[in-house]
Formats: sequence, structure tokens, C-alpha cells
Amino acid sequence: MRVMGWPAFKNRAHNPYNSLLYRPMAGLGVRVDEFDAGRLLRGGYDVLHLHWPDASLNLRSSMKCFVRTCLMLGLLRLARLRGTKLVWTMHNLKSHEAPHPRVERFFWRRFPRLLDGYISLSEAGRETALEQLPALQSLPGFVVPHGHYRGVYPDEVTRAQARQQLGVSAKSPVLLYLGLIRPYKNVPHLIRTFRSLSDPEAVLMVAGKPFAPTLSEEIKSAAAGDARVRLFLGFIPDAELQRYLRAADLVVLPFTEFSNSGSALLALSFDCPILMPRKGAVEELRQQVGGDWVRTYDGDLTPDILQSALRWALEIARPDRAPLERLDWPDLARQTVEAYRQLSRGTAA
Repeated sequence: MRVMGWPAFKNRAHNPYNSLLYRPMAGLGVRVDEFDAGRLLRGGYDVLHLHWPDASLNLRSSMKCFVRTCLMLGLLRLARLRGTKLVWTMHNLKSHEAPHPRVERFFWRRFPRLLDGYISLSEAGRETALEQLPALQSLPGFVVPHGHYRGVYPDEVTRAQARQQLGVSAKSPVLLYLGLIRPYKNVPHLIRTFRSLSDPEAVLMVAGKPFAPTLSEEIKSAAAGDARVRLFLGFIPDAELQRYLRAADLVVLPFTEFSNSGSALLALSFDCPILMPRKGAVEELRQQVGGDWVRTYDGDLTPDILQSALRWALEIARPDRAPLERLDWPDLARQTVEAYRQLSRGTAA
């Protein structure tokens, strides 16, 4: 079987998800190639697997956004005419900032109708997608969870070494936000909520690159005057992720909207418990790895919720390693290949 991933491997430095999924497929009799429009149109591919087809919706120019979107939709239509099955893994159901709402509506009305099937990362995500994109209801769908990142990034420092490098006391309770900072990730609110905690020894580390300068300024303003808030606002190289995650007692991800979170899986891959709102795929993740590792809350993040979660993180006895076996990439690759084969045979429900 020949599969073209869009993308397949070229985004590994930015997000290793795709390469981790596709690498085990070679042992399953599946060849996966990087997306190339010319090769796709020449035919010979059983499946085109799309991941972020909405990427063009984030272009600054509305005209470029519209043209790029039309070209992509046309390419997909031609690929289908050449006999290639189109499969979409639903990472997002809309662009994060939605800078061009008219083009966005244009795209989402047409894109689902070109598909032969879809893959959701959770049952909750599947239900949401079927509500928002009714055209998917007539298509076969599959649920294949997001895999973990254990062993993907350097992991050589101890907790004591990480804290020493970051200038954090060995006795301090440490909360962490780590990852790209976008408005919906609610980081200024996390800082303001943390500042309501009375513990003078507690530390909140915010590590990641803000999406826009205005967001960076909002974060700095929220943190001003409280030395317990440590800001590391910039791109965090892969080799440095371990410092923040090994130093932390609890990773807090107070997103206002999401369906899945690679940041949550990254934290668990470094055996750090997480706190997240009860939305999207979080309850399924909690079932997969256990309530000792994933704590959820309803509504807005409050000081009481944050304080209670920190006590939970510090006082609950848990194994040294989070149980991530159900999220191993070879198993997820097998599930994905089975979805391809069912679609190719026309036997998918």
C-alpha cells in the first residue's frame, strides 16, 4: 500500500507526531511518502492522509488565503478522480485565530465533502466534529488516539539538577505551563489565578513563545511584581524541555477551548501530572492513564481549584512512570493502517 502524508516527516522538528505515526508503518507493508502535488496527481497512491488542511486559513493576506484554499481544494478533487482515497485526521475543527472568517466558512463547507473517511483522536472529538461538520456523518470514521512522546526528547537531568539549573528551591511547590502560547491557552488568567495563592514558596513557571507581541505584554503585565512567577518567553529548544518538566510538580493547561492536547501528552511522557478543564478528549486521556495522573475541573480555573490540584500532585502516591502503554506508536500505526485498508476495500462502516 502506498500512502502520501500531508505532512509526513518534514515537520518532525516542529511536531514529531507525524513521523512517530508513520515510521512503524514500513513494517506493516505500507510505504509512506512526503506530500508532493506533482507525484500525487500522477497517481499510484492508495491514500492521501491529511492532517492540518486548515493551515492556509492562517495566512495574513485574505487574497492569498482564498487562492491557496481554492488550489488545495482543486488538488484534492483531482486526486480523488485519480483513485486516491482522502483521509483526514481531525487535529483542529477550525483555525485557532480565524483571521479570515469568510474564507474559513467557504473552506469548511467544501472540504468535508471531498473526503472518503476521517480519523478522530478521541470519541469526544468525533462527536463534536459530527455536530459541527454534518457532511462527515455519511463517511466512515475511526478513532485512533494521540500517542505519547516518551523517549522522543532528551531526558537526562534529574529533578534536583533541573531545579538547580532553573534557580528553583528543592522545597518549592512548582507549577508549570509549557508550550506555544496562544490566546485560547489562557496563560494570563493562569498567572492571575496563581498570584492569589498565599504560599510564599510556590513557583509558577511559564515557558514558551507567545503567538503575538501583544500577548507577550499581557503576560508580563499579569506577572509584574510577583517574584514567584518565572517567565521564559521564547522558543524552548527540544533539549531544554526536560529542565522545565523534570523541575515541575504539576503542569497546568487552562485552555478555554481544545479537542486534543499534545502538551498534556508531553507532560505525561515526562511523568508529570497534569491539570486541565474537563473538555474535549481529557476524560478519555484520564481513563487511558488513570486519575492519579490527570486531574480535571469544570468552569473557570480558580485559586481553590489550583491549590487543591497542587496538593493532589504533591500528596498522591503514584508510580515513577505514567502508564502510557495504550498510547504506544506501533499500536496506533496498526490501527491507522487498518483504517486505510478498510477504506481502500470499501468495507469501512
